[in-house]
Amino acid sequence: MQTSTPLARPARDTRLDILRGWMQISIFLSHLTGSVFAWGIHAAWGLSDSSEQFMLLSGLTLGSVFTLKASREGYWGAQRDLLLRAWKLYGTQLRLFLGFALMVLVVALARGGDGDLLQRGGWCLLVDAPLTALLGMLTLLYQPEYMGILPGFVVGMLLLGPFLWLVHRLGAWALVPSVLVYAAAQLGWLATPGLSDEGIAFDPLAWQLLYVLGGLMGRCALLGQALPWPRLLRWGAVAVVVLGFAARLVEHGFLPGPALAVAALQHKEILAPTRLLHALALAYLVATLLPREAGWMQGRVMQALALVGRHSLPVFCLGLFLAWGVNTATRDLPQHALLLDVALAPLGVALLWARARWAEGGWLRATIFRVRTA
Repeated sequence: MQTSTPLARPARDTRLDILRGWMQISIFLSHLTGSVFAWGIHAAWGLSDSSEQFMLLSGLTLGSVFTLKASREGYWGAQRDLLLRAWKLYGTQLRLFLGFALMVLVVALARGGDGDLLQRGGWCLLVDAPLTALLGMLTLLYQPEYMGILPGFVVGMLLLGPFLWLVHRLGAWALVPSVLVYAAAQLGWLATPGLSDEGIAFDPLAWQLLYVLGGLMGRCALLGQALPWPRLLRWGAVAVVVLGFAARLVEHGFLPGPALAVAALQHKEILAPTRLLHALALAYLVATLLPREAGWMQGRVMQALALVGRHSLPVFCLGLFLAWGVNTATRDLPQHALLLDVALAPLGVALLWARARWAEGGWLRATIFRVRTA
């Protein structure tokens, strides 16, 4: 895969940073149970949500990075880099799990051993069989509430290198094994076992297809290989998005319609074909209609979103803690749920931006340092 003329590193795509930032805000708001703000995110009006787009974007980005490194350092150099990234993300998942478990257990103990709190989040196994729970944590098979997202990315990273090696030799035929595994997961022939009643939130046997598709797109983009039949694909993508919007209108009761429309929204854990198709259609429309650079992208709001997008992982992790706190508060005080939602959701978004600003460096960190040393 190494070439005599290494590929040039592409310029950073501001459009992707803004999209990642918006999706981080969307994920946080979608985790707030019953939030009025959830009506404003795209997940409320289509068959897929930000989870699918993040999986696709991660594959696309790393597919491009892998191809670039392979052109300079060969396959094994690129594979070492990818394995290191997967190892770091695995470590992040373990730290996230332990931090979340500590928070939940401390709150439960402070409430005199609140079993409902543990049961609701799927944390009982950690108390009843801690060794089994820890083994499940290490193998990524124990996924209490909010702990099921990052494992899918780890698995996707581990598969991406071998997949792109096959692409280099077989072209698009390399997708056949992934498609077959995905089909088997849809038919119920294959399933990743879980160690709790919640099961696996994002079964990697199904979600891997979206990740490797993103990897293939990233490779093609870096090599300058355009997708075929742009006009046909665009109209097909528009039709899928419109049908997804109609299905949501049926689900929300704004339109009468068949139960099939609502059923199309289900089975996120195995990435149902309707969700996969909608995610790909939406991504295609954004990629072809949204310019890489535009004047409106330089506004304060867009730059704030881009900042959040550049630091997606720490922002995402903080968002899980904040969402759990908001949900716990609204459950404890249902009579004030709307007031808490209106007050805490915007505050949470502001904290996510502050976390991204901290990761970026600059005035926030410098201000705190000056206060400490004053």
